[in-house]
Amino acid sequence: MTKALLLLALLGLLTQPAARGQSTPARGPIHGTPTTPGINDMPLADYLGLLRQIAPAAEAGATDYLAAFERHCGRALTTTELRQAMSAGEGDPVLMGLIRASHLRDTAAREQLAGQIRCPARGVR
Repeated sequence: MTKALLLLALLGLLTQPAARGQSTPARGPIHGTPTTPGINDMPLADYLGLLRQIAPAAEAGATDYLAAFERHCGRALTTTELRQAMSAGEGDPVLMGLIRASHLRDTAAREQLAGQIRCPARGVR
C-alpha cells in the first residue's frame, strides 16, 4: 500500500510540469505558459472586454483611468501598465477608486480621482 502511494506521488510530480504546457489542438496553447507571450501582448480593447465580463464598473473605471492618464501625462497607457495598476498589491488607489466610483455612479468622485493620476517621470508634461 505504501509503495503504491509513493509511486502515485512520484508519477504526479513527474507529469505535473508537462501538464502545464499542454493544450488541446482546437484551442491552441494555454495563455501565460512559457511557450506563449501571454497577457502582456494582449490588445487593450481585449483586456477591457475581459474587465467588462468580470464587472462593467471595472471596465468603466479602467476607461476613466486610461483617459485621465493620457490627458494628464500626455501619453497612452499600455495594456501591461494597466494590468500592473490593476493587480500590483491592492491595485493603484486611483484606479480602484475609479472602479468603485463607477459602480456607485458617483460622478463627483470620478472627476476628483481623475485629477489624482500620477505620471511616471518620463511622461510628465
